[in-house]
Amino acid sequence: MTVSVAKSARPPDGAANPDSGTYDVVVIGSGPGGYVSAVRAGQLGLKTAIVEKEASLGGTCLNWGCIPTQALLHAAALLTEMQHARDFGLAVENPRVDMAALAQYRNRVVLKNTKGVEFLMKKNKVDVVRGRGRVAGPGKVVVTGADGTARTLATRNIVLACGSTVRSLPGFEFDQKQIISSDQALVLESVPKSMVVLGAGAVGVEFASIYHRFGAKVTLVEVLPRILPVEDEEVSAELEKVFRKQGIQVLTGTRAERVERAGDPERVDRFEGQRHRRQSTQVAAEISPAPTTASSS
Repeated sequence: MTVSVAKSARPPDGAANPDSGTYDVVVIGSGPGGYVSAVRAGQLGLKTAIVEKEASLGGTCLNWGCIPTQALLHAAALLTEMQHARDFGLAVENPRVDMAALAQYRNRVVLKNTKGVEFLMKKNKVDVVRGRGRVAGPGKVVVTGADGTARTLATRNIVLACGSTVRSLPGFEFDQKQIISSDQALVLESVPKSMVVLGAGAVGVEFASIYHRFGAKVTLVEVLPRILPVEDEEVSAELEKVFRKQGIQVLTGTRAERVERAGDPERVDRFEGQRHRRQSTQVAAEISPAPTTASSS
């Protein structure tokens, strides 16, 4: 038996005519789920558009999640190695973190990755449509730009890759000063003297590790019996042992109850959970994110 295979041709004009405004696929969201879908659709010869409300492509992962966090983790690891440079016969005097320079490094890393996604869109002939996308009915996506103007895209298929957004704990609403989200923890202009991290999932343990190595006194709080509760128990136990050895205080099986503020608006006075009370200058609350589709904003 002989099977002949040929790459699908681009659909005829009318279905794939850029001027007609009609697409084979419209993807809402340009994060890893969205831009990979758009690239593959383009490779298959489909007329494709991707809708993104933010200024840069890449979604949370490239702009506020995995990529910038990994940049901070890398910097924190280098700082730790420099602090132990004499163990290797190297003289490094007073290594410390420069938050302004660190921000520039983080931004360079993010820009390199987001520009890479832009290149992939051009290479695979994917139209980038700026604005907030909304499914208005079968085969219709309305995109509202930053200036309020709306455009309707007609399409045969719609891919929802809207991603997620940070959410706060009741009683620990973000104020961008004392109680912050993981997004805000990425862009702090100075290292706090102390920090309580609420939530010991992947994001929580990353920021606990980063700011501990940057010099903050860190307390990591998890309501479940162990940190990294969705990972293998052996991994959780090993990481907790490492954290305790490093000086990070780990409180598992502990529920965050409230924050009491003193008169100084820049100071969180007491953190209370189960039988523990902690003083801290910063509280970073990181719980499971909410889907972007749940927000109308």
